[in-house]
Amino acid sequence: MITGFQKDDLKQKLLQRHQVYGTCITTNAPRWPGIVAGSDLDFVFIDTEHIAIDRAEVSKMCRSYQALGITPIVRIPKPDPFLASQVVDDGAIGIIAPYLEHVDEIKGLVGATKYRPLKGEKLKNILDGKIHPTNELKSYLEKYNHGNLCIANIESVPAVEQLDKLLSIEGLDGVFIGPHDLSINMGIPEQYDHPEFIKTVKVIIQKARKHTLGVGIHFSLEPERQLYWIKEGVNIVIHSSDMALFSQKLRADMNILKSLDKNIKNDEQNDSSIII
Repeated sequence: MITGFQKDDLKQKLLQRHQVYGTCITTNAPRWPGIVAGSDLDFVFIDTEHIAIDRAEVSKMCRSYQALGITPIVRIPKPDPFLASQVVDDGAIGIIAPYLEHVDEIKGLVGATKYRPLKGEKLKNILDGKIHPTNELKSYLEKYNHGNLCIANIESVPAVEQLDKLLSIEGLDGVFIGPHDLSINMGIPEQYDHPEFIKTVKVIIQKARKHTLGVGIHFSLEPERQLYWIKEGVNIVIHSSDMALFSQKLRADMNILKSLDKNIKNDEQNDSSIII
């Protein structure tokens, strides 16, 4: 059993510029966390934007993976600080929100993950730099939110156009690139080898690294595509998902089995056609 898990394990690895590895998890099957833990992952990406998982399930998943030494990162359905704070209460360590395009959206997520449980006008004034927390409050909030990660999902042209502003928000820890939505927003759906798509992703990676932020991109395709982007500077590797990996493996195995079955039938037909 994995022991000695610290809440800031993933954050420390990113600060030390290590590569971290994870996958998207969509199922809450009881034995799944133990199986996933055997793959030597640093984190799991739990997506509540596109997957039908309720709050109780998310909490069970987060706490199960934490207990096994794996950091749970949860994508909430929309850029809502209250949803972000709620999911952290449920056991998430990292928070992502989709389609972030505005500075205030990222500020709101930072407030929900780094200043929780502070809310309202006082939090807004602190985030806007109009007031500063007392030393006592600052110390309390740092301890209360120790290890929490705030990650921006960048997946649109408007976000890329003002990327330096978005990535300059204090408290942001990393960037996840959404290749599917980004390619659609660019008008080149799922054309991941298109020169303009590659150029745009490289810009995001370069600017994220310039701001000393971690950066990841999520593909459910072959590992070779991930290796390409690792060489370009990606250090948060989000490879595939349980659903995609199962589907790909099942299809491959069934093709082998059906191919063998076809060969056997052909051999039987050939044998029956031999005249003695």
